[in-house]
Amino acid sequence: MIGFSINYCSAGKCWKIVHLNFLQKFLFKGGMFSMDSEVRVSSKSLTEFIHKLYAKAGMAPEEAEYHAKALVLSSLRGVDSHGVMRTNAYLTRIENGAINVHPQMKYEKARGAVWELNADSASGYTAGRIAMEKAIELAEQYSLGMVLVKNSNHFGAAAMYADMAVKRGMMGFATTNVKPGMTAPGASGNVVGNNPFAIGFPTYCDFPFMLDMALSVVAGGKLKMAIARGEKIPLTWATDKNGNPTDDPQAGFDGYFLPLGGFKGLGMAYAIDILCGVMSGGAFQNHIKNMFKDPTDPSRTCHMFMALDLTKLIGKEEIRSRMTEYRDYVRNIPTLSGTPLVMPGEPEENCRKERMDKGIPLPESLAQEFQQLSRTYGVPLEI
Repeated sequence: MIGFSINYCSAGKCWKIVHLNFLQKFLFKGGMFSMDSEVRVSSKSLTEFIHKLYAKAGMAPEEAEYHAKALVLSSLRGVDSHGVMRTNAYLTRIENGAINVHPQMKYEKARGAVWELNADSASGYTAGRIAMEKAIELAEQYSLGMVLVKNSNHFGAAAMYADMAVKRGMMGFATTNVKPGMTAPGASGNVVGNNPFAIGFPTYCDFPFMLDMALSVVAGGKLKMAIARGEKIPLTWATDKNGNPTDDPQAGFDGYFLPLGGFKGLGMAYAIDILCGVMSGGAFQNHIKNMFKDPTDPSRTCHMFMALDLTKLIGKEEIRSRMTEYRDYVRNIPTLSGTPLVMPGEPEENCRKERMDKGIPLPESLAQEFQQLSRTYGVPLEI
Protein backbone atom coordinates (compact mmCIF):
# COMPACT_ATOMS: atom_id res chain seq x y z
CA MET A 1 0.00 0.00 0.00
CA ILE A 2 1.26 3.42 -0.91
CA GLY A 3 0.16 6.79 0.45
CA PHE A 4 0.05 9.82 -1.80
CA SER A 5 -1.16 13.38 -1.85
CA ILE A 6 -2.24 14.28 -5.38
CA ASN A 7 -3.77 17.43 -6.78
CA TYR A 8 -6.41 16.53 -9.40
CA CYS A 9 -8.02 19.22 -11.51
CA SER A 10 -10.95 18.98 -13.90
CA ALA A 11 -13.40 21.47 -15.39
CA GLY A 12 -11.81 24.31 -13.49
CA LYS A 13 -12.14 22.59 -10.10
CA CYS A 14 -9.35 21.03 -8.03
CA TRP A 15 -9.37 18.39 -5.36
CA LYS A 16 -6.60 17.06 -3.15
CA ILE A 17 -6.68 13.28 -2.85
CA VAL A 18 -4.78 12.27 0.27
CA HIS A 19 -3.35 8.87 1.27
CA LEU A 20 -4.80 6.79 -1.54
CA ASN A 21 -4.00 3.09 -1.30
CA PHE A 22 -2.82 1.77 -4.65
CA LEU A 23 -3.21 -1.98 -4.66
CA GLN A 24 -2.73 -2.46 -8.38
CA LYS A 25 -2.94 0.21 -11.08
CA PHE A 26 -4.74 3.51 -10.87
CA LEU A 27 -6.00 5.05 -14.08
CA PHE A 28 -6.40 8.81 -14.58
CA LYS A 29 -7.79 10.39 -17.69
CA GLY A 30 -4.87 11.16 -19.95
CA GLY A 31 -2.45 8.61 -18.47
CA MET A 32 -1.84 5.53 -16.37
CA PHE A 33 0.92 4.61 -13.99
CA SER A 34 1.68 1.35 -12.25
CA MET A 35 2.42 1.53 -8.55
CA ASP A 36 4.04 -1.89 -8.54
CA SER A 37 6.72 -0.60 -10.93
CA GLU A 38 7.45 3.09 -11.52
CA VAL A 39 5.83 6.52 -11.49
CA ARG A 40 6.61 9.17 -14.12
CA VAL A 41 7.14 12.74 -12.96
CA SER A 42 7.88 15.72 -15.19
CA SER A 43 11.33 17.27 -15.07
CA LYS A 44 9.74 20.65 -14.37
CA SER A 45 7.89 19.36 -11.29
CA LEU A 46 10.98 17.64 -9.92
CA THR A 47 13.15 20.71 -10.49
CA GLU A 48 10.74 23.00 -8.66
CA PHE A 49 10.34 20.47 -5.85
CA ILE A 50 14.07 19.97 -5.22
CA HIS A 51 14.79 23.68 -5.62
CA LYS A 52 12.29 24.57 -2.88
CA LEU A 53 13.47 21.73 -0.60
CA TYR A 54 17.09 22.87 -0.66
CA ALA A 55 16.14 26.53 -0.26
CA LYS A 56 14.11 25.63 2.85
CA ALA A 57 17.12 23.71 4.19
CA GLY A 58 19.19 26.91 4.03
CA MET A 59 20.83 26.88 0.63
CA ALA A 60 20.83 30.18 -1.28
CA PRO A 61 17.92 30.18 -3.77
CA GLU A 62 20.13 30.44 -6.86
CA GLU A 63 22.35 27.60 -5.62
CA ALA A 64 19.31 25.51 -4.72
CA GLU A 65 17.98 25.98 -8.24
CA TYR A 66 21.33 25.01 -9.77
CA HIS A 67 21.49 21.83 -7.67
CA ALA A 68 17.93 20.91 -8.62
CA LYS A 69 18.62 21.38 -12.33
CA ALA A 70 21.82 19.33 -12.07
CA LEU A 71 20.11 16.40 -10.35
CA VAL A 72 17.20 16.44 -12.77
CA LEU A 73 19.52 16.66 -15.77
CA SER A 74 21.34 13.50 -14.65
CA SER A 75 18.02 11.68 -14.37
CA LEU A 76 16.90 12.99 -17.76
CA ARG A 77 20.09 11.59 -19.29
CA GLY A 78 19.37 8.19 -17.72
CA VAL A 79 22.15 8.49 -15.13
CA ASP A 80 19.67 7.68 -12.36
CA SER A 81 22.43 6.67 -9.95
CA HIS A 82 23.51 10.32 -9.80
CA GLY A 83 20.13 11.91 -10.35
CA VAL A 84 17.11 12.76 -8.23
CA MET A 85 17.48 9.62 -6.13
CA ARG A 86 20.23 11.48 -4.24
CA THR A 87 17.90 14.35 -3.27
CA ASN A 88 17.34 13.27 0.32
CA ALA A 89 20.97 12.32 0.91
CA TYR A 90 22.12 15.83 -0.03
CA LEU A 91 19.25 17.36 1.95
CA THR A 92 20.35 15.47 5.06
CA ARG A 93 23.94 16.60 4.57
CA ILE A 94 22.87 20.22 4.14
CA GLU A 95 20.84 20.12 7.35
CA ASN A 96 23.67 18.40 9.25
CA GLY A 97 26.21 20.97 8.12
CA ALA A 98 28.26 18.37 6.23
CA ILE A 99 27.71 20.58 3.18
CA ASN A 100 28.69 24.16 3.95
CA VAL A 101 26.07 26.37 2.31
CA HIS A 102 28.07 29.54 3.10
CA PRO A 103 31.61 28.50 2.11
CA GLN A 104 34.58 30.85 1.96
CA MET A 105 36.19 29.28 -1.09
CA LYS A 106 39.56 30.60 -2.15
CA TYR A 107 42.32 29.87 -4.62
CA GLU A 108 45.42 28.92 -2.65
CA LYS A 109 47.69 28.44 -5.65
CA ALA A 110 47.55 30.14 -9.05
CA ARG A 111 50.49 29.38 -11.28
CA GLY A 112 49.99 29.90 -14.99
CA ALA A 113 47.46 27.42 -16.36
CA VAL A 114 47.23 25.38 -13.12
CA TRP A 115 45.20 26.63 -10.14
CA GLU A 116 44.07 25.10 -6.87
CA LEU A 117 40.80 25.82 -5.05
CA ASN A 118 40.08 25.18 -1.38
CA ALA A 119 36.31 24.56 -1.36
CA ASP A 120 35.79 24.97 2.42
CA SER A 121 33.39 21.99 2.52
CA ALA A 122 31.10 23.50 -0.11
CA SER A 123 28.78 21.34 -2.14
CA GLY A 124 30.76 19.59 -4.85
CA TYR A 125 28.26 20.97 -7.36
CA THR A 126 29.11 24.53 -6.37
CA ALA A 127 32.87 23.97 -6.21
CA GLY A 128 32.81 21.98 -9.43
CA ARG A 129 30.98 24.64 -11.38
CA ILE A 130 33.31 27.40 -10.20
CA ALA A 131 36.44 25.33 -10.83
CA MET A 132 35.45 24.29 -14.35
CA GLU A 133 34.55 27.88 -15.21
CA LYS A 134 38.06 28.85 -14.11
CA ALA A 135 39.61 26.00 -16.12
CA ILE A 136 37.78 27.25 -19.23
CA GLU A 137 38.94 30.79 -18.56
CA LEU A 138 42.54 29.56 -18.22
CA ALA A 139 42.23 27.54 -21.44
CA GLU A 140 41.15 30.65 -23.28
CA GLN A 141 44.37 32.29 -22.14
CA TYR A 142 46.84 29.40 -22.18
CA SER A 143 45.13 26.89 -24.56
CA LEU A 144 44.86 24.47 -21.62
CA GLY A 145 43.62 25.09 -18.09
CA MET A 146 43.53 22.83 -15.05
CA VAL A 147 42.04 23.40 -11.61
CA LEU A 148 42.48 21.09 -8.63
CA VAL A 149 39.92 21.26 -5.82
CA LYS A 150 40.32 20.05 -2.24
CA ASN A 151 38.03 19.99 0.83
CA SER A 152 34.89 19.51 -1.27
CA ASN A 153 31.90 17.16 -1.26
CA HIS A 154 30.29 14.79 -3.75
CA PHE A 155 29.96 16.58 -7.10
CA GLY A 156 27.39 14.41 -8.89
CA ALA A 157 27.86 13.22 -12.45
CA ALA A 158 31.26 14.17 -13.89
CA ALA A 159 29.78 14.65 -17.37
CA MET A 160 28.05 17.84 -16.21
CA TYR A 161 31.41 19.59 -15.84
CA ALA A 162 33.03 18.17 -18.96
CA ASP A 163 29.98 19.40 -20.87
CA MET A 164 30.58 22.95 -19.66
CA ALA A 165 33.83 22.97 -21.64
CA VAL A 166 32.29 21.14 -24.60
CA LYS A 167 29.66 23.84 -24.91
CA ARG A 168 32.53 26.33 -25.33
CA GLY A 169 34.12 24.32 -28.13
CA MET A 170 36.69 22.72 -25.82
CA MET A 171 37.61 19.27 -24.68
CA GLY A 172 36.43 18.87 -21.10
CA PHE A 173 37.80 16.48 -18.50
CA ALA A 174 36.53 16.11 -14.93
CA THR A 175 37.39 13.59 -12.26
CA THR A 176 37.15 13.10 -8.50
CA ASN A 177 38.32 10.80 -5.77
CA VAL A 178 35.90 9.21 -3.31
CA LYS A 179 36.19 7.22 -0.11
CA PRO A 180 37.60 3.72 -0.68
CA GLY A 181 34.75 1.30 -1.36
CA MET A 182 36.36 -0.82 -4.07
CA THR A 183 38.40 -3.91 -3.41
CA ALA A 184 41.10 -5.62 -5.44
CA PRO A 185 40.27 -8.94 -7.15
CA GLY A 186 40.70 -11.64 -4.52
CA ALA A 187 40.88 -9.19 -1.60
CA SER A 188 38.32 -8.45 1.13
CA GLY A 189 38.92 -4.86 2.17
CA ASN A 190 38.45 -1.31 0.92
CA VAL A 191 41.44 -0.49 -1.27
CA VAL A 192 40.53 2.67 -3.20
CA GLY A 193 37.52 4.66 -4.38
CA ASN A 194 35.86 3.93 -7.71
CA ASN A 195 37.01 7.45 -8.70
CA PRO A 196 34.86 8.39 -11.73
CA PHE A 197 35.83 10.61 -14.63
CA ALA A 198 34.25 12.15 -17.73
CA ILE A 199 35.82 13.29 -20.97
CA GLY A 200 33.89 15.13 -23.65
CA PHE A 201 34.52 16.51 -27.14
CA PRO A 202 32.31 18.80 -29.22
CA THR A 203 31.02 17.26 -32.45
CA TYR A 204 28.67 20.03 -33.65
CA CYS A 205 26.25 17.23 -34.56
CA ASP A 206 23.22 15.81 -32.73
CA PHE A 207 25.14 15.12 -29.52
CA PRO A 208 28.66 15.59 -28.16
CA PHE A 209 31.03 12.73 -27.45
CA MET A 210 30.71 12.22 -23.69
CA LEU A 211 32.28 9.31 -21.82
CA ASP A 212 31.30 9.29 -18.13
CA MET A 213 32.24 6.29 -16.03
CA ALA A 214 33.33 5.08 -12.63
CA LEU A 215 36.21 2.65 -12.27
CA SER A 216 34.15 0.06 -10.45
CA VAL A 217 32.01 -2.22 -12.60
CA VAL A 218 29.09 0.00 -11.58
CA ALA A 219 28.74 3.13 -9.46
CA GLY A 220 27.38 2.94 -5.93
CA GLY A 221 24.19 4.66 -7.02
CA LYS A 222 23.40 1.63 -9.19
CA LEU A 223 23.28 -0.51 -6.07
CA LYS A 224 21.09 2.09 -4.35
CA MET A 225 18.69 1.97 -7.30
CA ALA A 226 18.64 -1.85 -7.18
CA ILE A 227 17.90 -1.70 -3.45
CA ALA A 228 15.06 0.77 -4.09
CA ARG A 229 13.61 -1.45 -6.81
CA GLY A 230 14.04 -4.69 -4.89
CA GLU A 231 16.21 -6.13 -7.67
CA LYS A 232 19.14 -8.53 -7.57
CA ILE A 233 22.48 -7.54 -9.10
CA PRO A 234 24.96 -9.50 -11.24
CA LEU A 235 27.63 -11.36 -9.30
CA THR A 236 30.31 -9.35 -11.11
CA TRP A 237 29.29 -6.03 -9.52
CA ALA A 238 30.29 -6.37 -5.87
CA THR A 239 31.29 -8.64 -3.02
CA ASP A 240 29.98 -8.99 0.52
CA LYS A 241 32.07 -8.04 3.57
CA ASN A 242 33.96 -11.33 3.31
CA GLY A 243 34.98 -10.77 -0.30
CA ASN A 244 32.47 -13.23 -1.75
CA PRO A 245 30.61 -12.18 -4.95
CA THR A 246 26.96 -11.36 -4.16
CA ASP A 247 23.71 -10.73 -6.03
CA ASP A 248 22.23 -8.88 -3.02
CA PRO A 249 22.59 -5.11 -3.64
CA GLN A 250 22.46 -4.32 0.09
CA ALA A 251 25.19 -6.84 0.86
CA GLY A 252 27.21 -5.38 -2.01
CA PHE A 253 26.66 -1.83 -0.79
CA ASP A 254 27.76 -2.85 2.71
CA GLY A 255 30.69 -4.80 1.23
CA TYR A 256 33.01 -3.84 -1.62
CA PHE A 257 32.68 -2.83 -5.25
CA LEU A 258 34.68 -4.73 -7.84
CA PRO A 259 37.01 -2.80 -10.19
CA LEU A 260 36.25 -2.46 -13.89
CA GLY A 261 38.71 -4.57 -15.86
CA GLY A 262 40.24 -6.08 -12.75
CA PHE A 263 43.68 -4.73 -11.88
CA LYS A 264 43.64 -2.34 -14.88
CA GLY A 265 40.69 -0.40 -13.46
CA LEU A 266 42.23 -0.61 -10.02
CA GLY A 267 45.44 1.01 -11.28
CA MET A 268 43.52 3.83 -12.95
CA ALA A 269 41.66 4.44 -9.69
CA TYR A 270 44.99 4.74 -7.87
CA ALA A 271 46.19 7.28 -10.43
CA ILE A 272 43.10 9.50 -10.02
CA ASP A 273 43.32 9.38 -6.22
CA ILE A 274 46.98 10.39 -6.41
CA LEU A 275 46.29 13.23 -8.86
CA CYS A 276 43.21 14.64 -7.10
CA GLY A 277 44.05 13.96 -3.47
CA VAL A 278 47.77 13.42 -2.94
CA MET A 279 49.02 16.08 -5.35
CA SER A 280 46.51 18.75 -4.27
CA GLY A 281 47.45 18.43 -0.60
CA GLY A 282 43.88 17.28 0.04
CA ALA A 283 42.31 14.07 1.32
CA PHE A 284 42.90 10.63 -0.19
CA GLN A 285 42.13 7.00 0.64
CA ASN A 286 40.52 6.68 4.10
CA HIS A 287 40.90 10.39 4.86
CA ILE A 288 37.77 10.83 2.71
CA LYS A 289 34.27 10.36 4.15
CA ASN A 290 31.31 8.59 2.52
CA MET A 291 28.29 10.79 1.73
CA PHE A 292 25.82 8.05 2.72
CA LYS A 293 27.60 6.40 5.63
CA ASP A 294 28.95 9.64 7.15
CA PRO A 295 25.99 12.02 6.76
CA THR A 296 27.24 14.53 9.35
CA ASP A 297 30.82 14.87 8.10
CA PRO A 298 32.16 16.84 5.13
CA SER A 299 33.41 14.32 2.56
CA ARG A 300 36.70 16.19 1.93
CA THR A 301 36.69 14.85 -1.63
CA CYS A 302 39.06 16.33 -4.20
CA HIS A 303 38.44 17.00 -7.88
CA MET A 304 40.35 17.88 -11.02
CA PHE A 305 38.94 19.85 -13.96
CA MET A 306 40.66 20.43 -17.26
CA ALA A 307 39.73 22.27 -20.45
CA LEU A 308 41.60 22.23 -23.75
CA ASP A 309 40.79 24.95 -26.30
CA LEU A 310 40.40 22.95 -29.50
CA THR A 311 40.16 26.09 -31.62
CA LYS A 312 43.94 26.32 -31.23
CA LEU A 313 44.20 22.96 -32.99
CA ILE A 314 41.32 22.61 -35.43
CA GLY A 315 38.36 24.59 -36.80
CA LYS A 316 34.69 24.04 -36.00
CA GLU A 317 33.72 22.78 -39.46
CA GLU A 318 36.69 20.43 -39.58
CA ILE A 319 35.70 19.03 -36.17
CA ARG A 320 32.15 18.48 -37.45
CA SER A 321 33.36 16.72 -40.59
CA ARG A 322 35.96 14.52 -38.92
CA MET A 323 33.76 13.58 -35.93
CA THR A 324 30.90 12.70 -38.31
CA GLU A 325 33.27 10.44 -40.23
CA TYR A 326 34.42 8.89 -36.94
CA ARG A 327 30.83 8.25 -35.80
CA ASP A 328 29.74 6.80 -39.15
CA TYR A 329 32.69 4.40 -39.19
CA VAL A 330 31.67 3.07 -35.77
CA ARG A 331 28.01 2.77 -36.76
CA ASN A 332 28.87 0.76 -39.88
CA ILE A 333 30.73 -1.97 -37.98
CA PRO A 334 28.68 -5.22 -38.26
CA THR A 335 27.12 -6.52 -35.04
CA LEU A 336 25.61 -9.89 -34.15
CA SER A 337 22.28 -8.29 -33.25
CA GLY A 338 22.14 -6.05 -36.30
CA THR A 339 21.81 -3.02 -34.03
CA PRO A 340 24.42 -0.35 -34.85
CA LEU A 341 27.04 0.56 -32.26
CA VAL A 342 26.53 3.90 -30.55
CA MET A 343 28.99 6.55 -29.44
CA PRO A 344 29.34 7.65 -25.81
CA GLY A 345 26.79 10.40 -25.24
CA GLU A 346 24.26 9.14 -27.78
CA PRO A 347 22.19 6.90 -25.44
CA GLU A 348 22.09 9.71 -22.86
CA GLU A 349 20.85 12.22 -25.42
CA ASN A 350 18.17 9.83 -26.67
CA CYS A 351 17.08 9.19 -23.08
CA ARG A 352 16.95 12.92 -22.36
CA LYS A 353 14.58 13.51 -25.26
CA GLU A 354 12.34 10.60 -24.25
CA ARG A 355 12.15 11.62 -20.59
CA MET A 356 11.56 15.28 -21.41
CA ASP A 357 8.47 14.09 -23.26
CA LYS A 358 7.23 11.30 -20.97
CA GLY A 359 8.63 12.27 -17.59
CA ILE A 360 11.31 10.81 -15.34
CA PRO A 361 10.55 7.32 -13.97
CA LEU A 362 10.77 6.96 -10.19
CA PRO A 363 10.75 3.64 -8.30
CA GLU A 364 7.82 3.29 -5.89
CA SER A 365 10.05 3.66 -2.85
CA LEU A 366 11.55 6.92 -4.18
CA ALA A 367 8.11 8.30 -5.04
CA GLN A 368 7.01 7.54 -1.48
CA GLU A 369 10.13 9.20 -0.10
CA PHE A 370 9.41 12.34 -2.10
CA GLN A 371 5.81 12.42 -0.93
CA GLN A 372 7.00 12.19 2.68
CA LEU A 373 9.44 15.06 2.08
CA SER A 374 6.58 16.99 0.47
CA ARG A 375 4.47 16.62 3.61
CA THR A 376 7.34 17.27 6.03
CA TYR A 377 8.58 20.45 4.34
CA GLY A 378 5.28 21.68 2.91
CA VAL A 379 6.69 21.65 -0.62
CA PRO A 380 4.19 20.45 -3.24
CA LEU A 381 5.08 17.82 -5.82
CA GLU A 382 2.82 17.03 -8.75
CA ILE A 383 2.71 13.39 -9.83
